[in-house]
Amino acid sequence: MPFGHDMLHALATVVELVNTSPATGGEEGLADLSDLQKFVEARQISGIDQITAKDLSQVRSLREVFHRVFTAPDQPAAVQTLNALLSETRISPRLTEHDGHPLHVHYHAVDANLAEHLAADCGVALAHLLVEGEAERLRTCAAPDCDRVFVDESRNRSRVYCDSRTCGNRMHVAAYRARRRA
Repeated sequence: MPFGHDMLHALATVVELVNTSPATGGEEGLADLSDLQKFVEARQISGIDQITAKDLSQVRSLREVFHRVFTAPDQPAAVQTLNALLSETRISPRLTEHDGHPLHVHYHAVDANLAEHLAADCGVALAHLLVEGEAERLRTCAAPDCDRVFVDESRNRSRVYCDSRTCGNRMHVAAYRARRRA
């Protein structure tokens, strides 16, 4: 994919955020403020001083909007969902260097709260993906018992599992055992 470090980081952040949702087949990954704090630290989200219950509620709502982008039936539906989100988001692009990262672009307003920060940076990353005609890279895991999302970064767009070590391996072993029984 023709994106720099900042776009790839934002795409990985939105994937990780969406996959905290019970809608992806697991438990609530953002059950409380400490879970949200761990997410912020793990994804190295800068400029967030304090996290509140309001932030938790807003991020959970935002996560569901992003989930609808990944699971949209077609590109026009994904575009409509993303446009609705971006139209409500304060976007102020600026170049920045921080925390040892090279020069990159932040799209959130300087005083943005956590949800605004994620909506701007992750929303713009998804928008660039759609503009580049890469909507088919937004995927849901093909394993029957997994609804996690991912961005297919493979050159030939052939990835079908959220994680080759878990879902992919499990499905390959099941297929092998089925062939052996036949």
